[in-house]
Amino acid sequence: MTLRFLAAVLAAILLTGCNQDASKSVAPPPVALTSDAMGVFCGMNLLEHPGPKGQIITAGRIDPFWFTSVRDTVAFTLMPHQPRDIRATYVSDMAQAPSWDEPGATNWIDACKAFFVIESRRPVGMGTAEAVPFGNRDAADAFAATNGGKVVTFAQIPSAYVLGSDAPGEHTENDSANLRTH
Repeated sequence: MTLRFLAAVLAAILLTGCNQDASKSVAPPPVALTSDAMGVFCGMNLLEHPGPKGQIITAGRIDPFWFTSVRDTVAFTLMPHQPRDIRATYVSDMAQAPSWDEPGATNWIDACKAFFVIESRRPVGMGTAEAVPFGNRDAADAFAATNGGKVVTFAQIPSAYVLGSDAPGEHTENDSANLRTH
């Protein structure tokens, strides 16, 4: 009887370990945007800025890193001195947003699954260029038709677009070589 008991305990421990490994591979869900969310780079309240927002969830932190723009969100993933233990990157799905001024608190989409309009005529709160995210290609195409720009995926966003020059046409496809995905 003692041998059976020990075998059952050992099996339970092994199964528990397997479940923990599986839970680490599943991305945590996005966090709802509240008035407590402050931008990592500017230290300002996210609700004070129009346009899409971003959040990055890392293994080493309980709360997400918040961003007043998607451009800042993507830039964070490119900067070598920022945390590398990214579990999930979420951006506002502007196809589901009530408006540009109110991008929504819960309409997040995995950045790796989103479509982005870059080089559009629609700046964000600080007047900078933005990578406007959408949950589906049709919505991104419609936004680009109205506001200019081109539709790309997360991996296709040029690093120079988020880290440097705003001049359209100066970006190459190799610019996104250092872009980190999760």
